[in-house]
Amino acid sequence: MAARIRKGDTVVVISGVNKGRRGQVLRVMPKVERAVVQGVAMVTRHIRPRGMGEPGGIREQEAAIHLSNLMLIDPRSEKPTKVGFRVLDDGRKVRVAKATGEVIES
Repeated sequence: MAARIRKGDTVVVISGVNKGRRGQVLRVMPKVERAVVQGVAMVTRHIRPRGMGEPGGIREQEAAIHLSNLMLIDPRSEKPTKVGFRVLDDGRKVRVAKATGEVIES
């Protein structure tokens, strides 16, 4: 399966509690079809101290979101777009924004 959303992409949440929020993808987990987006789906974690170096406490961090709830932002129009694929003349397979036909650099 080709990766429509990759690390470093700017995405928008299209459904759920965080609908409409934008952020950059920090991590993609293709086997479970989820991604972690910066500043979206924040959850509170209670952290146990791990020796002298790391104190314990309560920390907020991003939770994973299902890939079906994310949509890539078109680099040209700055609007959400579907992602397609195209093989270039030199044989490379690239992602393409369906709305504008713009090649998405990764």
